[in-house]
Amino acid sequence: MEQRFAGKVALVTGAASGIGRATAERFAEEGASVFGLDRDADGLAALECLAGHVVLDVSDRSACVAAVERCVAELGGVDVLANIAGIAGAQHFTELTEERYRQFMGVNVDGVVWMCQAAIPSLLERGGNIVNLASSSGLMGGAYTVAYCASKGAVVQLTRALAMEYVKTPLRVNAIAPGNVTTPLTAGFSFPSEGIDWDLVMRYSGLRGSAAPEEIAALVCFLASDDAKNIDGAIISSDGALTTG
Repeated sequence: MEQRFAGKVALVTGAASGIGRATAERFAEEGASVFGLDRDADGLAALECLAGHVVLDVSDRSACVAAVERCVAELGGVDVLANIAGIAGAQHFTELTEERYRQFMGVNVDGVVWMCQAAIPSLLERGGNIVNLASSSGLMGGAYTVAYCASKGAVVQLTRALAMEYVKTPLRVNAIAPGNVTTPLTAGFSFPSEGIDWDLVMRYSGLRGSAAPEEIAALVCFLASDDAKNIDGAIISSDGALTTG
């Protein structure tokens, strides 16, 4: 495999499973030293491709700052930040609790903010870039997933605004908006047992089936590579035409 990241450091959140794991493995295959972050200690420990890791909750700002500092200290800096960590779920909007809402925003939005803040000094120094994981749900409304859609919509706008703030520097900021992907996260996804209009749900299922995590990982690595050096502030859909029409 082409060594597009030889001599570079990739920092990947959500590295223990799913898209995050596939992304960490793909970066390593392409020559990067990979530093993984996740709350799943066992999953990180089992990931042999990692050059280092930290167990943390990305919604904790101080933990994110400390993790980036450790990555820089151990591996010399950060060339790529891949914000993959996220949670998903469904509920009737009127039954959405404050605790659950805060979880969505804490992991899916705050985690991206804190990681970007912490990593940007090193990324600027090394001419690096950021790839965020948004979602097709950040580009279109979805019944029973209001909080999730809102959080991923925030990632979309965060990516665009951050790209504009640093457009006069070498730093690039992009995001990927996948549709359905076969991961442990989606395998555990369920809708409330009562009161669901399945006609509404099926509108967002797509016609081409689910992607594999490795497909999204390949796109992350493309955006992070010099092959995509003219792509900045973009939200790249990978959803089998789900959001096209």
